[in-house]
Amino acid sequence: MKKYRVYRSKLLNEKLQNMPKDFIEWLSKIEDQLVLNPYVGKPLGFEWFREKKYGKYRLYYLIYEDLIAVYLVTTSEKKDQQKVINTIKLFLDEYREEIDSISEGR
Repeated sequence: MKKYRVYRSKLLNEKLQNMPKDFIEWLSKIEDQLVLNPYVGKPLGFEWFREKKYGKYRLYYLIYEDLIAVYLVTTSEKKDQQKVINTIKLFLDEYREEIDSISEGR
């Protein structure tokens, strides 16, 4: 069984500074889960674009099979869900560049 590397975006790390402690603890558990199975979340139009939810919050991530990596992009509240999903879709090329850069530096 292959193990995926899980990375956080700069944006997500910034947002986590203002998130409740219980969300951060949950996120840590989700990261452990994604190492073994990145396809646990709800697909958002593509197999490789998913979300996991925790209360009113959503965690959005991208799966890169060729890199055996998961990129945790950002989080939002339910009310901003569609706006965030649309924004992520617009910036897919930039996220690919970021994950390529991060994964090379492991």
